[in-house]
Amino acid sequence: MTNKQSFNNLLETTIKENWERNALTDYKGRTLQYGVVARRIAKLHIIFEKGGLKVGDRVAICGRNSSMWACTFLATVTYGAVVVPIQNEFKPEQIYNIVNHSESKLLFLGDVVAPTIDTKMMSGLKATFFLPDCSLIACEDEEIKKTRENIDEIFDGVYANGFSKDNVDYYKDSFEDLAMINYTSGTTGFSKGVMLPFRVLWSNMDFLMEAIGSKLKKNSDVLAILPMAHMYGLSCEFLMQFCMGNHLYFLTRLPSPSVIQHAFTEIHPSIIVSVPLVIEKIIRKQIFPLIDSKRMRLLMLVPGVGRKIKKRIYNQVMDIMGGNVYEIMIGGASFSREIENFFTKINFPVTVGYGTTETGPMITYSDYTDFVPGSCGTAAKNMEVKILNPDPKTGAGEIVTRGLNVMRGYYKNEEATREVIDEEGWFHTGDLGKMSKDGHFFILGRIKNMLLGSNGQNVYPEEIEDKLNSMLLVNESLVLQKSEKLIALVNPDMTEAENMGLGDGDVMKVMERNRKELNGLLPSFCQISEIRIHNKEFEKTPKKSIKRYLYKNLV
Repeated sequence: MTNKQSFNNLLETTIKENWERNALTDYKGRTLQYGVVARRIAKLHIIFEKGGLKVGDRVAICGRNSSMWACTFLATVTYGAVVVPIQNEFKPEQIYNIVNHSESKLLFLGDVVAPTIDTKMMSGLKATFFLPDCSLIACEDEEIKKTRENIDEIFDGVYANGFSKDNVDYYKDSFEDLAMINYTSGTTGFSKGVMLPFRVLWSNMDFLMEAIGSKLKKNSDVLAILPMAHMYGLSCEFLMQFCMGNHLYFLTRLPSPSVIQHAFTEIHPSIIVSVPLVIEKIIRKQIFPLIDSKRMRLLMLVPGVGRKIKKRIYNQVMDIMGGNVYEIMIGGASFSREIENFFTKINFPVTVGYGTTETGPMITYSDYTDFVPGSCGTAAKNMEVKILNPDPKTGAGEIVTRGLNVMRGYYKNEEATREVIDEEGWFHTGDLGKMSKDGHFFILGRIKNMLLGSNGQNVYPEEIEDKLNSMLLVNESLVLQKSEKLIALVNPDMTEAENMGLGDGDVMKVMERNRKELNGLLPSFCQISEIRIHNKEFEKTPKKSIKRYLYKNLV
């Protein structure tokens, strides 16, 4: 491995080249320059060293996105320790399990999660820090306690001649050195620890900085709206933008669509990386009410006039997204076909990528100029992707991939590793898909979610749900099977129903009309026999996928 292929060397170079530029901002709060980030990294390195932390030891981080979350992550990997990001939404029991299972030595807790945690439940910890200011919550190590209390004096002693870019000298990583253990969302039980070596971080940056970063203006501003504890947000927002020398803003509070949309108009981000749910809600609430009229639909059909109307709508969407967006990159879950078609119709720059935690995350992506509606792009650089045993009639089969992005395996779980990585190194994603002749991939759904129709045909519930979700008063839906019948659970948009003056009985009539309209779009073997109302929003993973396993017994 050459030095250029070192992830830490990439971080080191980035910090030195952008020393005085703005790097990280807590939205409505303080801004850190790249040189200040390096200073914070250096202070954490002193605490790590004085506390006896060794290369390969684990450091866990659990908290909402913030500049200190980012600094702690960077300090850990540049020290040669293994970072264990824990999703802020996990319950205390899950956090205890992950910290203990990973054998973490240090734990950093954010302001929301810290009051809920009993540090005595994690016996291997040397110290627990309060993430916003790195103060100690609990400490079993006197050297760490003493160092933290006197860190400024110790730092000034270590760097008696002042701290400069010449002092930035990080751990020399090798491709197979372990950099992270990222625990999955655990939708089917206890999370698995995904072991990601430095090559995965480097390879994802090698691809993303070329495929996306090269299209952005130098020193761009970007808003981070995805959790950094998830690989999609970590790689495609935080790490890529940091390694490009860009300025990243963190929403340190709950990132609701209204808060995000307001931040767009203030920050004017050069790119938006998002899960579908956020963008879909913004479009449905901010744009659709403006264009959902008979007059507007007729005008869009008139030659010449239609082009002007579409351009006006394009400008409205661009303004809502901050006015400076190169493209919107969607990933993490399936994109509503209705919203995707809307973007395509007005020629707005949108694209869809695909990946997994186990590939850190990138598997496929195409720039918006190469975007094919319904697809998730072509194979990422450094990766091979193919459809395993495609069906002769439909072309559908499991998506498998191998290359530099693939994990080393699941921590302390060789059996689970063997189940997904075969002897030839192919990682079996568990996703069903098809590939076009020009190499674009189309995802049909999860293999484990696939249902068997009455005549033995394969039924992909995600495809049915996508159609149903675009119908009147449907907030979200879940298609389940009872014997040979398909039943849809629907969480209705009751706010909209109340605005229309509709009661519960009226909502059911609307749903029955939706069912008949939906079945008119579907083959006979995958038609819905009944719609049932589910009054609560479905529980979701941090990347906003519905936890299907919770609802299997409801029908």
